[in-house]
Amino acid sequence: MPSRPESPPATPDGRRAARERASGTVEALGLLRRRVPAEQRVLVVLVIIGLVVVTLVALTPTRFPFTTLMVPLLLGSLLLNPRQAPWFVAFIAVLVGLSLALQEAPTARTVAAAGIQWLMCAIVLGASLRRSRLGVGAGVGESMFVDLRDRILSQGGIPALPAGWHAESALRSAGGTPFAGDFVVATRPDRHRLEVAVVDVSGKGEQAGTRALLLSGAFGGLLGALPPERFLPAANDYLVRQDWDEGFATAVHLSVDLDTGAFEVRTAGHPPAVLRHAGSGRWSILSTEGPVLGLVPDAQHSCARGVLARGDAVMLYTDGMVEERRKDIDLGIDRMLGEAERLLRGDFHGSAQRLVDAVGSRGDDRAMLVVARA
Repeated sequence: MPSRPESPPATPDGRRAARERASGTVEALGLLRRRVPAEQRVLVVLVIIGLVVVTLVALTPTRFPFTTLMVPLLLGSLLLNPRQAPWFVAFIAVLVGLSLALQEAPTARTVAAAGIQWLMCAIVLGASLRRSRLGVGAGVGESMFVDLRDRILSQGGIPALPAGWHAESALRSAGGTPFAGDFVVATRPDRHRLEVAVVDVSGKGEQAGTRALLLSGAFGGLLGALPPERFLPAANDYLVRQDWDEGFATAVHLSVDLDTGAFEVRTAGHPPAVLRHAGSGRWSILSTEGPVLGLVPDAQHSCARGVLARGDAVMLYTDGMVEERRKDIDLGIDRMLGEAERLLRGDFHGSAQRLVDAVGSRGDDRAMLVVARA
């Protein structure tokens, strides 16, 4: 059996040449990092990829398709900022034309493939021009928006409560997305008091999502900084100053003394809160009045007061839980309370989630918050 030829031993000159080549590559990368600003490096790399693709097409036209140019084009649409993207798209369009010219005998199919690539360039260019209002690339813009949403909506998390208290919330948007016109804000300004508010911004789903994000941050700051009787008036003044074309909102605000169980409820054009009495096991409506936020300056809001005994609970919700087409809202409230009596007997854990899943309009945003004393 013939023996395999052995590799020639590495000579000192060969090792020296390999080290010099590696050193040259490292120096070239270091020069790229020093000479090219960080925001330009992605553009430089994508341009190099495009040139490499054209070179491969010229050398091996039958083996390397020039449609590979779509890869740097799509990467550029995701990674480049709106200032760089139009120039890079024009560069790719020129490379497509050059690749087509390098074909010895382009067929109708090849010409059609080039036409489709030019169409893709036009689509990417249009998308980059639309993003120019934001000033960042698609990937960066999406991550910024998601981070903003997560930071602001984290204010809706229920703070830790002392032993003997339980609170939870649930939210569903009309379109099934994380963006909705309903939101919850909650805080404990001190160890004795819990402040929560459920707000319904005009519109629904993604249409109201941006206004809900802004108001969530503003209302979260007001909720912990003001006494209970000043929260809704301050929120109303804030909305009036915005002067939005569709800038009204409804809200229900609950303030609970965690030592005594005393509570106060106020509403602004919102469905009324409901109270469960542990002794009877029945739910009753807490009647309050007040105009919608953002429409009437210096609005006044009435207050309902009471004391939560052990086993009692207060439930706040938005109109998506009780409103249905061609049905009176009072019938919707009765249906919701009937489901609450059936689902929440003696156990409030998971109560908000169960009620949101069981009742309400699937075509509207729905929010529910339950505060109970064990």
